[in-house]
Amino acid sequence: MLTVVTSNPQALTVPEVMTALRLSRSKVYDLIRSKQLPSYTSGRARRIPVDAVRHYMQDRLEENAA
Repeated sequence: MLTVVTSNPQALTVPEVMTALRLSRSKVYDLIRSKQLPSYTSGRARRIPVDAVRHYMQDRLEENAA
């Protein structure tokens, strides 16, 4: 059996997003529920695209710069 692990994942788990953004689990799920952080599920696994996290961070930076 071959296992492929990429060093540049295209999607992150909720705990990975929590670490990346330094937010609590409930805050990440609040962002998902409010559609501020797009996500998808595959079976029972919730995934957040890396680009969505980058876009969220960029939006926050732009809000704070204004």
